[in-house]
Amino acid sequence: MDPEILRTSFAVVERRAEFALKYFYSHLFWHHPDVRALFPLDSPGDKERQRDRLFTALALVIARLEGPGLDEYLRDLGREHRKYLAKPEHYTAVGTSLIAAFAAVSGSAWTDEVEKAWDEAYRVIANAMLGAAGEAESQGEPSWWDAEVVGRTAHGGDLAVLTLRPHRALPHLPGQYVSVGSPRLPGVWRPYSVGNAPRCDHTLDLHVSLVEDGALSPELVRRARPGDVLRIAAASGRLTLRTPVERPPTFIAAGTGWAPVKALLEHLAGEPGPYDEARLFVVARDTAYLYDRAALAKLRTRLPWLDVTVITPAPGRPKLQATERLLTALGNRANWARHDVYLAGPPGLVQEISAALPGLGADPARVFRDELPAAGQEPASSLGPGEWLLQRPRPRWHGPSGRDGGCGAGAGN
Repeated sequence: MDPEILRTSFAVVERRAEFALKYFYSHLFWHHPDVRALFPLDSPGDKERQRDRLFTALALVIARLEGPGLDEYLRDLGREHRKYLAKPEHYTAVGTSLIAAFAAVSGSAWTDEVEKAWDEAYRVIANAMLGAAGEAESQGEPSWWDAEVVGRTAHGGDLAVLTLRPHRALPHLPGQYVSVGSPRLPGVWRPYSVGNAPRCDHTLDLHVSLVEDGALSPELVRRARPGDVLRIAAASGRLTLRTPVERPPTFIAAGTGWAPVKALLEHLAGEPGPYDEARLFVVARDTAYLYDRAALAKLRTRLPWLDVTVITPAPGRPKLQATERLLTALGNRANWARHDVYLAGPPGLVQEISAALPGLGADPARVFRDELPAAGQEPASSLGPGEWLLQRPRPRWHGPSGRDGGCGAGAGN
């Protein structure tokens, strides 16, 4: 496969993202109606997020074509996709419809050479994912873990911390995330970071912020109660501590991005120091959203070498001022070239801060984050797949989301 052809052609498709996605689903469901259950699209907002997830995943593959992280990313993706009960024939169907959609939106830019490159690329992607899925199955890893809700703490009406106890231990590293589903919403899965370092009782904390038009978060924030059983898939993600820790760490957490950063700090609290320089920036859209202040205070006591900065907008000012204040605070600090940076929060903010850090002297290769898509902003069409094929709307144009601690690490937070 030719990386340059793939990058160039994907840039054309990406500018017509919504049109391409509608064509993809219409083609897939028309030719393979049996796979419809694998792609639940329950609300206009959910359709937008599904579009962004698909194109973010493809963009990550394209960006890593010649890098060392592609195989690891595809293997994680393959293991995680077992939760959909996807079979080899599903991969074939998706590949056929994806390439058909790319051809439909590319116009004269779609040539035999481009089609050949995408055929080869998709084979590499599918084979890597299927290989990892088969390996996980052979090792006895379940498609998902059933987990009982054993605790729930509400923070206002739009955020909740759920504590889950898997029926069997789920291996994870501090900073990783898991996909979560509910039996009441079959086929709907969303990623949530685990908000604690591994514990002896194997429980997991999930910090869930409400998305009003979301498919899953209203279920988790408003209706989940102790005794309910949820489903969680294998842990994934690259926001894990680079070990051994040879460089001072800087942690930046915005909103529920506090969850993975909290897990990383719990892990460090159980490790021998010292660290001559370590920094934490906690960002919230207003003081009411500093929802875990008690845990932060405990961590400050356990990590006396950690310099903590808490940032909110001035009273009555828009939440965007918190981002401006964060950028100012980062700019007032030195020695960025020495630091490993761990960054978590809303995807838009993560992208903005990631772009700013090299200008402060940070090494882009030492800025670690999980690349999850932001929710789409455009309203989705109300047409169903069949109607859309008969009455295509005009396309919208779019411009270009360690080491395990011991049993004492973080178990009491």
